[in-house]
Amino acid sequence: MGTTVFERQRPAASVVDHALKDTSFAVFWLDDVQRTEYPRLTGAVTADLAVVGGGYAGLWTAIRAKERQPDRKVVLLEASRVAWAASGRNGGFCEASLTHGHENGLRRWPDEIDRLEQLGLENLDAIGATVERYGMRADFERTGQLAVAVEPHQVEWFRDEEGFLDRDAVREQVHSETYLAGSWDREGCALVHPAKLGLELARVATELGVEIFEHALVRSIDGDGSGPVTLKTEGGRVTAGSIALATNVFPSLLTRNRLMTVPVYDYVLMSEPLTAEQLASIGWSNRQGLADSANQFHYYRLSADDRILFGGYDAIYHYGGRVRPEYEDRLESHRRLAEHFFTTFPQLEGLRFTHRWGGAIDSSSRFCAFFGTARKGRVAYATGFTGLGVGAARFAADVMLDHLSGVETERTQLAMVREKPIPFPPEPAAAIGINLVRAAMDRADHNEGRRNLFLKTLDALGMGFDS
Repeated sequence: MGTTVFERQRPAASVVDHALKDTSFAVFWLDDVQRTEYPRLTGAVTADLAVVGGGYAGLWTAIRAKERQPDRKVVLLEASRVAWAASGRNGGFCEASLTHGHENGLRRWPDEIDRLEQLGLENLDAIGATVERYGMRADFERTGQLAVAVEPHQVEWFRDEEGFLDRDAVREQVHSETYLAGSWDREGCALVHPAKLGLELARVATELGVEIFEHALVRSIDGDGSGPVTLKTEGGRVTAGSIALATNVFPSLLTRNRLMTVPVYDYVLMSEPLTAEQLASIGWSNRQGLADSANQFHYYRLSADDRILFGGYDAIYHYGGRVRPEYEDRLESHRRLAEHFFTTFPQLEGLRFTHRWGGAIDSSSRFCAFFGTARKGRVAYATGFTGLGVGAARFAADVMLDHLSGVETERTQLAMVREKPIPFPPEPAAAIGINLVRAAMDRADHNEGRRNLFLKTLDALGMGFDS
């Protein structure tokens, strides 16, 4: 087994200690916004459409429903606060891909991949147009994304790609001695302030007439679909002709979906704002989103005030698939991220991190969202985004609304939309399998990317991943 650049060029412990010394355990994005308070649900409410979940998928569904049919009464129920979970704490990469990368989509839907990528770009264009049309202040920047090779074997993965950059060219974009090559996708990614995007979507939704209720945890769905369906909360209930479920990483209200996703924890650091001299030392004048190319990869980007968000690498599953606040603080992962940050940018030694946090990702075995209906077509759902929901949530909203309309569309006829992923096994098999996968992917990263028999078997079963 070999070593990675992050092991060969590890920074001094004192550099990491200094950087993490005064870090707050808090989500920078959520600290950086002013919230609107939405009322609690009390009593009985009726609606044409009820949306469960106040993250991106739910908010886009509410907006798209009102854009399609302005006189439709739409109610949205959020168990906590709007955009507080994944939608308020992600990296802010709003990607065009609906399939978690070209290779993942190509392997699963080779006959559709060209159209899926076109639909993804159209979806990203529509997000940008919506931001502009409603004057949404979400720090939306169509910068594209720069993927980089940081090990010699990764260089060949980029040679045939459009936008290929050799070592000198990629380092001209961003100054890191770890970069050996790269590829700049100029159109396929925008950067956003995640929490601002979520809160602005909520603002737009309410201006269009959507009623939003916070602290409205849905306990059950009543009704077999032969008539309106009722959602019950502790404070009241909503009876609606149609229901859209956008609960993602949280336990599904549909028993059939309980084993279709697992929560995997991801960790993030945010730096203090860089000085002009520090910015000059790393270049990055085109402000692209950045990601390296290992199985355990890092993603990083500049914020509007020139902080660096640095996240990824560790993906931690906890036995039982539970979502708990205490899992969000993992010093081991945050320290590892800090080490890898200073391997990437040793010229930034002395920089401090102001915030550290974590969050749960709803991961499906096909690594991208899946869709379906229940209760005789009165309930639609989308879940399993596996970290790429910032952009794909809008597409998912349209799929759910198409399903609820009862009319076949190009979207609903896609194999990617019709097919379901393989469910995860119950415990203890889930924990054993997920941790075996993580260990095998780590070994591949230390063995020039070579996948062992276990990973190849998963590939053959449709549960492998290559983004």
